[in-house]
Amino acid sequence: MSPVQLVGGMAYLTADEMRAADEETVGKHGVSVLALMESAGAATAGLTRSMLGGAVVGRKIAVLAGKGNNGGDGMVAARHLHNWGANVMVSLSERSSIGEVPALQLSSVERAGISVTGPDGSVGGFDILIDALLGYGSRGAPREPVRTMILSANAARTPIVAVDIPSGLDATTGVASDPCVTATATLTFGFPKAGFLNPKSREFVGKLYLSDIGFPLEVYQAVQQTTPFARDTIVQIW
Repeated sequence: MSPVQLVGGMAYLTADEMRAADEETVGKHGVSVLALMESAGAATAGLTRSMLGGAVVGRKIAVLAGKGNNGGDGMVAARHLHNWGANVMVSLSERSSIGEVPALQLSSVERAGISVTGPDGSVGGFDILIDALLGYGSRGAPREPVRTMILSANAARTPIVAVDIPSGLDATTGVASDPCVTATATLTFGFPKAGFLNPKSREFVGKLYLSDIGFPLEVYQAVQQTTPFARDTIVQIW
């Protein structure tokens, strides 16, 4: 696996290369998808809390969750934020076709008493939104009901934290679909995505942070990079 480009000693991966890194982490090194998801969601919750000034007690937070692993990350974040005292709602795009691992997170969320609505849940009046609709593997224009959920999130004029990548942004090219989430901040996992090198992506990405979610050192060494997390588990790229 070789990166699209090394910039400042950091590898930026395409969607296919990112998928290979995930597969190596899970298949070769035995780190479960569930473990990666738990780490990603906890990091997202932490960044969200920081963006709200360091405390979330009584704050209103909506998580827009898709049916895949990105949605699972968002639901883990919802659980943590609920535990920290926030008033959290999860707006789920599709319940009937949710993935196996995200379904475990949905069960945990509902057992915690967190409100779970369908895709038509209102996102007005929240202090912050978490975009966990589409992950790095998504290509092309978002389809319904995700399309309408993205439009509603952007129209709310509320700060948005994008989970891994703004929904609607191509991870490889950095080209934004219509619509695409316009995030205040993006917390990407493991490696920054190649599409972030496209200057036009920045208006959708906002502030870019990179989080350690447990990729083994060997995965970084495979792309001729040392770990970027020697000093902290979350680093700001721009």
